[in-house]
Amino acid sequence: MSDARLLDSLEGQQYLVLRPTEAVARFWESEQAALLEQLPEPVAHPHAGHVTMRGFHEPARVDELRDALRAWAREQNAIELSVDAVDGFPPPFKVLIGRLERTSSLVAAYASLTSALEMTDFVRIGELSLDEWVFHLSLVYCGVLPNDRWEVVHDDASRMVRPQPTETIAEAEFVWYHDGVEHAESILLGEVAVADRTARDREKASP
Repeated sequence: MSDARLLDSLEGQQYLVLRPTEAVARFWESEQAALLEQLPEPVAHPHAGHVTMRGFHEPARVDELRDALRAWAREQNAIELSVDAVDGFPPPFKVLIGRLERTSSLVAAYASLTSALEMTDFVRIGELSLDEWVFHLSLVYCGVLPNDRWEVVHDDASRMVRPQPTETIAEAEFVWYHDGVEHAESILLGEVAVADRTARDREKASP
């Protein structure tokens, strides 16, 4: 990320995210490109597809937070991501999203992360309960659009996605923002996830 204004707004924050690299990533890239082409107004947008699992504000305890998330990750299985629809968050957010199916592994990961964090005093930001949380990949940030224009854009973009792009995630990513720079570190998900990733790597290496 290189947007100075966005980096400034994220200073001191940390996030645990899932970054698709296969079918879901391809969907995100093509869908975002199509939306940006259709919108006459210049709008902000993320530069990489990601699924936010949790946000934090712990600028003085980054290492401690990372260690806690690593401990959580060791107990996790691989996580299945599957895009169910193109949808949006209403005003005041006005964000077009790729809404994800609530797969059993994704729901279980979010629930277990909540349980692990409840035993800590880390400051979480934007946290919602499992029932309230919408798993998603942000596509386009439309906050600059007037509400009536947003309604048209949202109605035009919204649809079910069939067939559903699906992939399995074998690692999470810990992202933190410090001194105007985005830092990121991969965190493997448990023994099952490691085995899945090893198998995929072997398949890719096979002639």
